[in-house]
Amino acid sequence: MVQRFEGRVAVITGGSSGIGLATARRLASEGAKVVIGDISAEQGKAAADEVGGLFVQADVTDADQVEALFQTTVDTFGSVDVAFNNAGISPPEDDSILTTGIDAWEKVQKVNLTSVYLCCKAVLPHMQRQGKGSIINTASFVAVMGAATSQISYTASKGGVLAMSRELGVQFARENIRVNALCPGPVNTPLLKELFAKDPERAARRLVHVPVGRFAEPEEIAAAVAFLASDDASFITASQFLVDGGISGAYVTPL
Repeated sequence: MVQRFEGRVAVITGGSSGIGLATARRLASEGAKVVIGDISAEQGKAAADEVGGLFVQADVTDADQVEALFQTTVDTFGSVDVAFNNAGISPPEDDSILTTGIDAWEKVQKVNLTSVYLCCKAVLPHMQRQGKGSIINTASFVAVMGAATSQISYTASKGGVLAMSRELGVQFARENIRVNALCPGPVNTPLLKELFAKDPERAARRLVHVPVGRFAEPEEIAAAVAFLASDDASFITASQFLVDGGISGAYVTPL
């Protein structure tokens, strides 16, 4: 495989499973030194060991721990070239606005949106000193669409990630720091399986809207992250990068 990340260092939050783990494998296969930031010590260390990287336990909602994650990366490897801010949750208690309590709302906002703010705030000074960097923040296709099967706080948090990424991409463009929002469609991950796929009716209700006719595989999303993180995407910043199987472009899907 082409070694686009030889000599580069990538930090991945939520890197112990799903999209994060698939991305760790992809970037490592292209030569990156990978740092896994995750709250789960067992899973995070296993992921880092698999890709020959470093594990740093971090609660991404804690500013001090986020600062330590990126400082440890720089102290160990000398730089942080790619930040994939990917940690997120979608708990079942986040539902319609009529039934979602304030505690559920705040929990999702803290993990999905505030953590991205903290990660960007912590990594940007390192990238400014280097004079370059690529930040990819995980938003979602729900940031650009509405759904009657609402997860109100999740949707709002991902809309916030998209808007924040756009603003940062514009603000830091002339410092050679690119910031993009990755907007995946539904992905075949443990989280999605738990939420939807175990219920055939709920899964079918979503699949009917996907022109491709299936959920994405984590490796397909990882390929998009690798592109956005690489020099192949050198003129792409402040973008909403949709990898959604055509959902956001569809009015009627194929039979």
